Amino acid sequence: MNKSKVLSLVVVLLGIFLLMGCNTATPAVSETVTQQPIVSPEIVETQASVDTQEPTEVQTTVESQVPDTNVDYISGGVLYDDWMKQLEIETPAEDQPLWKTQTTNTRSGKDTWRCKECHGWDYKGLEGAYGSGSHLTGFKGVLDSVSMTEDELMAWMDGSENSEHDFSGYFQEAELTLVVNFLKYGLFDTAAYINADKSVSGGDGSNGKVLFDGLCAACHGADGKTLNFGDEDEPEYIGTIALDNPWEFWHKASFGQPGAQMPSALKIGWSIQDIADVLTYSQTLPTE
Repeated sequence: MNKSKVLSLVVVLLGIFLLMGCNTATPAVSETVTQQPIVSPEIVETQASVDTQEPTEVQTTVESQVPDTNVDYISGGVLYDDWMKQLEIETPAEDQPLWKTQTTNTRSGKDTWRCKECHGWDYKGLEGAYGSGSHLTGFKGVLDSVSMTEDELMAWMDGSENSEHDFSGYFQEAELTLVVNFLKYGLFDTAAYINADKSVSGGDGSNGKVLFDGLCAACHGADGKTLNFGDEDEPEYIGTIALDNPWEFWHKASFGQPGAQMPSALKIGWSIQDIADVLTYSQTLPTE
């Protein structure tokens, strides 16, 4: 066989060999692309645990803090202020039974039955604005009510927890529920805006004026003096309350005035910031 034929035969055989090698390698490459990653049983178990537990935990947290849209805590805030005036109930003849356990607050009669008189306008009781002065009773506040269940709060309202803190003889069950709703969902720590010296931080007085003029002025007047909550000798206007007791101002602005048609700022859609803004502006109004 001459050299040219031998060379041709070698080239043909080499081509066949290379072709067979490529056909064998192609499936291997394809298999590598489509193969799923290998995961250990421990990793699979951990991943499944995260997938099933995280949504449940988030959902539980939300449900425990956010009330149903039908929950009325605004009316409960009015009852906290003065339930006797709001419900048009005659003042109990005797002091509230627990009143005898303190000696620092010398008030008597109706005042002893108002929730605010024991627990304060700032809801902090002994640890808040009523921790000194003539309103001091030594009773604790109610801000921690948000961490209690509705059943636990009801037990305090109907006397189940303490027979001397029983309001079931004066409230209907639905009215007790309103107070429970307020304690559970309506409380706000005003320290975010109101300082211990009664000044306000973080309020926008210019926006407060716009809001005041658009709503409050209709009853209280542009200068806040149309309604006098005191008398001629000691007048008490919007500006007076805003400066002397900003916590009371905040509560009444938020929930309304017992026995009156004063609208609740929260109910009509004002934000917490809006209330702070109106309080800031109201502290500039005349006091006499």
